[in-house]
Amino acid sequence: MDSIYGIVPPMVTPFTPEGGIDARAIEADVSCLVGDAGVHGLAVCGSTGEGHTLSTEETRQITEVTVAAVAGRVPVITGIITDSTQGSVDRGKAVADLGVAALQVTPVHYLFRPTDDAMVQHFRTLTEETGLPVMIYNVVPWTYLSPELLDRIMTEVDGVIGVKQSAGDVKLLADLLVSSESKGRIMTAVDALLYPSFALGAHGAIAAVLTAAPTLCVDVWDAVKDGDHAKAKGVHEKLLAIWNAINQDNLPANVKCAMRLQGRDGGLPRPPMPASSAEQEAEIRVALASAGLI
Repeated sequence: MDSIYGIVPPMVTPFTPEGGIDARAIEADVSCLVGDAGVHGLAVCGSTGEGHTLSTEETRQITEVTVAAVAGRVPVITGIITDSTQGSVDRGKAVADLGVAALQVTPVHYLFRPTDDAMVQHFRTLTEETGLPVMIYNVVPWTYLSPELLDRIMTEVDGVIGVKQSAGDVKLLADLLVSSESKGRIMTAVDALLYPSFALGAHGAIAAVLTAAPTLCVDVWDAVKDGDHAKAKGVHEKLLAIWNAINQDNLPANVKCAMRLQGRDGGLPRPPMPASSAEQEAEIRVALASAGLI
């Protein structure tokens, strides 16, 4: 559990024009993120990675390529976005032999919300049948888990080692840190507010803006750890502008656009998600230039 901390970018999935997975682009971006930017971990197949569009076989392929490219330098987390306990178990088992540090798992994201007891059992079954640690990816609005329920799951289910808290409201993150910080890793996905998240004690971040601007995110993490809050606030303002530019319904496509403008190949988004429009690209370009990234 302690190996998961700091800046953990959720990698995009680079799709080819034919719709396949571009393994070489994954390997190249691992080199950029780990070797050049100095991030502390990587997450694959999450929302930024368009994990909701992936098959179990593709999830295994992406994980396998990433783990091989990382070569033990940082932990790798695999995302699971499915609509049933069995679907989550099947996907977790598919990557269980690849050496991932944990699974990042959403509650079911279809219309019907399970009861709290059913939610606890969902995560218990997943950890028991896969044998892998699990971080709850608390992001789905209609199955959103309260700090109280998250605390209960981490207390009752040994294999649940933390939470990726994805609400835009930093108060919910603050409540979770107070109630559950000692029980697991609390990672922020409040992209607009990384600086206050770290200042409040978040163990790190797994958020789209990390993939769009990894070096700046490492800078704000280091600044908070060093107690240099003036520097952290200055970096925060640059990241906020980038987040405001990419935060649209086609967020993964906009992250890929930000990558391309910085010389990194993120591939294409998977239909029906549209690529960044000319207007979006122009806004992203301005934000990156203002931040000194291009």
